Amino acid sequence: MSPTAVRSLTWLTEADCDLDTFRSLVEQTTDAGHHPLADRVEQNVPVYDSDRLRILTTTPEGRRTVQGELVRALLHGPGIVVLEGAFSDTDVVDRASDTFWALIEEERAAGTARGDHFAKPGANERVWSALDKMALRAPEVFADYYANDMLALIAESWLGPAYQVTSQVNVVNPGGAAQSVHRDYHLGFLSQERAAAYPAHVHRLSPALTLQGAVAHCDMPVESGPTLYLPHSQKFEPGYLAWRLPQFVEYFNAHHVQLPLAKGDAAFFNPALFHAAGHNRSSGIRRMANLLQVSSAFGRAMETVDREAMADALFPVLLRRKAEGASQDWLHRVVAATAEGYPFPTDLDLDPPVDGLAPPSQADTVRRAVAEGWSPDRLSQELQVGSRRRRH
Repeated sequence: MSPTAVRSLTWLTEADCDLDTFRSLVEQTTDAGHHPLADRVEQNVPVYDSDRLRILTTTPEGRRTVQGELVRALLHGPGIVVLEGAFSDTDVVDRASDTFWALIEEERAAGTARGDHFAKPGANERVWSALDKMALRAPEVFADYYANDMLALIAESWLGPAYQVTSQVNVVNPGGAAQSVHRDYHLGFLSQERAAAYPAHVHRLSPALTLQGAVAHCDMPVESGPTLYLPHSQKFEPGYLAWRLPQFVEYFNAHHVQLPLAKGDAAFFNPALFHAAGHNRSSGIRRMANLLQVSSAFGRAMETVDREAMADALFPVLLRRKAEGASQDWLHRVVAATAEGYPFPTDLDLDPPVDGLAPPSQADTVRRAVAEGWSPDRLSQELQVGSRRRRH
């Protein structure tokens, strides 16, 4: 195998983002025969009748059959499924909506309302950490809502047992502009440079670590701007480096699909699928969706480590070695082994993104402290504040 071929299997760059290759993937037609349990295929997206799935999953064998089809749709198929009537009792959805509206009003009144990652400030209303806020405010509503069988079915299908649910409420008001196209967490929240620093197998692995979903909390006709999707785009390996490139943005804007949803419907998709919330062109629909990000149980270390204490202990050494002429690479390696290099999970109300899609990590703070020659007391205070924001 040539060195170039080896590189292309190991590392991805923007040079690998070939639009013709991308088009060959996303311009295929979803074969209804590959989704025999679906009610229909609409705009390349399999649409399932949740009541039928409930009947089919009453036996262990039937549940496995349904789960297998859902996995194939998310991995090898169009990368997205719609579950019509996922919440058959829409009163549960309404009660949850009431809770979310109350949270939105409280945060607005308190001046703590936050914006969106991928939309202009003010276009959307967002409740971060809606899962725990809802549980603490309205535990009965929470219990009825998250007892939902379709959520459990697809989360277990994609991630296996012991999955972890998080939730962010997003409201796009009339006139609210569309989001920019993107892929989602993890690699989708990194800069181009940082994403390219991860080897190709991590680009392939990242989508298997989370499942994205959206529950419609109101009827969403197309004019209200339901999410825009590009079926089959999750299969484009360098997609985490492609979604920002102008030619891919232009292609998405010209070829995306958009499915209307009814209150209680849910869409679930591979996080590598190119997507974006749509433009709300309606005159009076405040389009509310509960955005679900369900995570694999395996994204955790084996041991608990007090990295804050480690950073405090190592900081005087780092300052002294820097003064003695240690290289930046040497300092970087020590910090990498000492401090937490990943900024999530965090409380995005208290720890909003800075200069990008992610807040600074603990390691970023330590490296800044070394570069700027902070005192140990200042670093210790900053690390304590950061720990409180992250609420580990």
